[in-house]
Amino acid sequence: MSTTDPGDQQQPLVQHLLELRTRLLRSVIAVLVIFAGLFYFSGPLYEFVSEPLRVYLPEGTSMIATDVASPFLAPFKLTLVLAFFLGIPFILHQVWAFISPGLYRHEKKLAIPLLIASVVLFYSGMVFAYYVVFPLIFGFFTSTGPESITVMTDISSYLNFILKLFFAFGMAFEIPVATVLLIWSGATTVDSMTQKRPYIVVGCFVLGMLLTPPDVISQTLLAGPMWLLFEVGILFARFTGKKRVEPSESTEQSE
Repeated sequence: MSTTDPGDQQQPLVQHLLELRTRLLRSVIAVLVIFAGLFYFSGPLYEFVSEPLRVYLPEGTSMIATDVASPFLAPFKLTLVLAFFLGIPFILHQVWAFISPGLYRHEKKLAIPLLIASVVLFYSGMVFAYYVVFPLIFGFFTSTGPESITVMTDISSYLNFILKLFFAFGMAFEIPVATVLLIWSGATTVDSMTQKRPYIVVGCFVLGMLLTPPDVISQTLLAGPMWLLFEVGILFARFTGKKRVEPSESTEQSE
């Protein structure tokens, strides 16, 4: 009769926790290094992200700071968030390095393209928001107000507004990856997702209503790409979902 030493079971757990701590520290350090390099340019960076609104401000007006610390805190917050966004590839690399030893060979082949696609799609969502969505919604907002009202937006309020939209569009563009993962994992099928298309379209518009300002333009600009990206995910999964891994390969990797 064999007995198992509890210390032998605890040791791998401790090693995993130590490795996880190392990966987290590396990610934090990477973000701080990027932040340190960008902080000198925090002013120009804020001017860049505020350009879609400033072009629509009445002549002779500008954005304002209603709090004493806003001129410092708003660019500081923007630079920190931007450092995190730019550090996402390195952070995902650390996540991959932590989980990859426990994956089969075929799972690694699928995971790497999905990680790359996730990063590219997230950045694409942010670019779409800045160059397409912002000009449309800010032009709409500044042109529909009463003529007696002068638009002078607070810099902190504007920053919170655009960061919310950046995150919303970045996450919305991850829909193809999420769709493919759901189908590949067996949680659903292509046929099932196709049959539920009307509900998903409605859900896209509901999310667009919740994640964007209360106007039809921004809601449609978010819901429309979400629907199209869902169709892209379905199309990709339809061509790749039939490729199943042979049981012998899984058994070989587990031995």
